[in-house]
Amino acid sequence: MTDISLIDRLLDVIEHDIVPKTAEGVAHGNKLFGAAILRKADRSLVLAETNNEIENPLWHGEVHCLKRFYEMPKAERVDTKDALFLATHEPCSLCLSAITWTGFDNFYYLFSHEDSRDSFAIPHDLKILKEVFTLDPGGYNAENAYWKSFSIRRLVRALPEVERSRLEARIGRISARYDELSGAYQASKDENNIPLN
Repeated sequence: MTDISLIDRLLDVIEHDIVPKTAEGVAHGNKLFGAAILRKADRSLVLAETNNEIENPLWHGEVHCLKRFYEMPKAERVDTKDALFLATHEPCSLCLSAITWTGFDNFYYLFSHEDSRDSFAIPHDLKILKEVFTLDPGGYNAENAYWKSFSIRRLVRALPEVERSRLEARIGRISARYDELSGAYQASKDENNIPLN
């Protein structure tokens, strides 16, 4: 049974913690990908971050979040086995590896690789999976010896109609905000220095 309160909490974090940072990042020329780390025990936020490719093309939302996480004093960090990892967009191959290497046993994401390509005009995740790793879309093991991944949209689709409708409407509002951020990014990306913009 899907935990509806968890889905609501993850959407809260995207909407109230990641999106504001992403809006600021996009205003500086960064892409619209973000991530957060929460404690499993009480779902409290440890850290939220966003893409910072203007500083370094490796600072994707997830990797930049992990960078900031390991810059925190150790006493303020949670063990990654006791944490939830949240990505606004399905992690690319770089970010999948970073999540794995840092010991998380899970991650959740809202937008798929196909959404990144089709809705946000950022096709690189799928192209890299195909060209570098010769994998078809979704060509990684969503559940493996290291972690299990969860598409928030897929979890919502499996809910009873009343909750599904409510959460799909909420996701629709969040998606509309990401559409705005995507438009701003696309309008300004020729001015940035990101290799795969």
